[in-house]
Amino acid sequence: MATTVLIVDDHSGFRARARRLLEAAGYDVIGEAADGASGVEAARRLTPDLVLLDLQLPDTTGFAVAAEITGTEPAPAVVIISTRDAADFADLAVRNGARGFVSKAELSGRGLQALLANG
Repeated sequence: MATTVLIVDDHSGFRARARRLLEAAGYDVIGEAADGASGVEAARRLTPDLVLLDLQLPDTTGFAVAAEITGTEPAPAVVIISTRDAADFADLAVRNGARGFVSKAELSGRGLQALLANG
């Protein structure tokens, strides 16, 4: 199971909610970032096991960040999240290096664990 997590999302309220949810599920949230550029920098500096990555960021897309982050070694697992429906973006997420896509409404520690175990 991925234990260390970086959360990249431009909404501070969501980052706080995701942090609480993941920490309650046993994950260690080691960092947060509010945009793509700082997310890439934090992923390189912190080397998390998992990057929880918003689809829509102020400076880029989660797809572009996923492709950049997963193109380095060691590459963390990346899961793209959004308020949008997974059916619209799951294939694009995987094509850009992510393990998968999760709707923010369906985010859970158990769900992430299952997604990562299947990847």
